[in-house]
Amino acid sequence: MVRFLILILSITYCASSVPQEVTLPDFGSRGDSVINKTEEAQIGKSVITQLRGSGAIMEDALVTEYINTLGSQLVGHASNGGQDFEFFMIDDETINAFALPGGFIGVHVGLILASETESELAGVLAHEIAHVTQRHLARRAYDNQRSGMLSMAATIATMIIGLTTDVRGNAIGGLVTATQGAAIQRQINFTRANEHEADRIGIRTLSSAGFDPSGMGTFFEKLSRRYGTGGPAILRTHPVTTERIAEARDRARLLPSKVVSSSTEYQIMKTRLEVLQAPRADVAFDSLRTRIQINNENVGDRYGFALSLSELGLDDDAQREFGNLVFEFPGVIAFRIGEAESLVKNNQIDIALDKYANAIELFPRNVPLTNSYANALITSGHAKEAHRILLDLLNNSTPTPEQFRLIARAADADGDMGNAHHYMSHYYASIGNYPDALTQIQLALEAPDVNIIDRARFESELETYQISTTE
Repeated sequence: MVRFLILILSITYCASSVPQEVTLPDFGSRGDSVINKTEEAQIGKSVITQLRGSGAIMEDALVTEYINTLGSQLVGHASNGGQDFEFFMIDDETINAFALPGGFIGVHVGLILASETESELAGVLAHEIAHVTQRHLARRAYDNQRSGMLSMAATIATMIIGLTTDVRGNAIGGLVTATQGAAIQRQINFTRANEHEADRIGIRTLSSAGFDPSGMGTFFEKLSRRYGTGGPAILRTHPVTTERIAEARDRARLLPSKVVSSSTEYQIMKTRLEVLQAPRADVAFDSLRTRIQINNENVGDRYGFALSLSELGLDDDAQREFGNLVFEFPGVIAFRIGEAESLVKNNQIDIALDKYANAIELFPRNVPLTNSYANALITSGHAKEAHRILLDLLNNSTPTPEQFRLIARAADADGDMGNAHHYMSHYYASIGNYPDALTQIQLALEAPDVNIIDRARFESELETYQISTTE
């Protein structure tokens, strides 16, 4: 169990003052005899479920879409051997990122906020991707063949939750003993070979994907200079030595040099997080107002200023700012959502719905846009249409817990109680709460006017939840 955490909680090598001889792990199939890709995915999904249940994952559709788009861009240039990836946000301002088995990569809010360019952010993701594609987990898992997958997943989730929430002391101690914790802390490390291999492959991926290959080394060097050895989590979990920084620079110099500007989406999402994480809306407003007075060319700051206006309830002003951004950048979905949501708050429902309908035609099945549109439809008494577009989205994309909860709300408002409870059962299952999932599917079966097809589906899911609650 302990050695799996080595590979999961951090993409890591805890540097020792005493040099150690470390050989590159075997690239053969020994790891597969302990944990294959299917089992890795099973562990990763279990951890994700527990993290969601704890509230550690940030369920912001716009930010999640961005980080998955950026991650997919990098994965497309990595030799991934058919590995699927999913990127998710951890709602924590510490500067860190980590990879789970099965291609699940967590990015802390603080990492995006600390980055100064998109290439720096992409560099960290490329490093994490390399740890997954090189199957460092399976290659170390060979040393611990007796670990049970379920207990391992629970311990992984417990440690991450403890590091990313306010849970302290006895609460964590009840789940992971002090002895285990000490052992985990000693062994939350990749080998030196793993870490350097991830740097080497990650930098190559970074360059191939069109980013500045020096982004990875530059980011770690900045953090190392700023914080020294006692800095943020990423420096404790990704220890940076002078040698490692020099190697990263040398590798980057061997690749074609590039002048790369950060994307509009990066600027927008970084500022969105700044506003959402601000202690008060007026703090973000004051900061962004000052910045755009100095330089009104930064699109991210202009978006953040409009968002802070909305957060303050100044919806007339927010609507005007978002409208100007939509006029200048009609292809940016975040601007269209901001404008439409401001119109809804201003009780200009018909205009808002027209703008949503136009945007959906341009960007069909876009998750954050569809969710926002559905909210507006439910609020304005068009629950049946909201149910329809959410069901279409559900059938054509991987749903999040929040999507299940939103479609349950739409079905409830539409009077479809059977499906409302059915969707809520999926919501609870997606966060690992199987007792409540079982209750909801039982309520679905008791709802009036449930048709034969739905009843058969509900009964099948009832059996699944009954099994899950006894495991």
